[in-house]
Amino acid sequence: MTKKQRILLSVAVILLLSLLFFTVTSEHGFVDLQILTKEQNRLINENRRIIMDNRSIGVEIERLKHDPEYIENIARQELGMIGENEVILKPRKSLDRRVKQVE
Repeated sequence: MTKKQRILLSVAVILLLSLLFFTVTSEHGFVDLQILTKEQNRLINENRRIIMDNRSIGVEIERLKHDPEYIENIARQELGMIGENEVILKPRKSLDRRVKQVE
């Protein structure tokens, strides 16, 4: 191998190594690709979660529109409402005091 061929080979190797270095570390290189892939996966998972939330909200909306038993259940649980002809029995506080005094 002549001196000229060695110099050309050295220059070619340096250029290839430089190209590899810039491919890995440049703005649109391998490192950015990995970061963007992680971000894409995170967004895909977040979209799936939002889709599931939307579906459950859609089911709840349909039940609120068309299911009287569901509406009644929500009114009882969240608003503390009672049905027609129902009576709520609450113990007296003074009765609790009497029991404590006897003990």
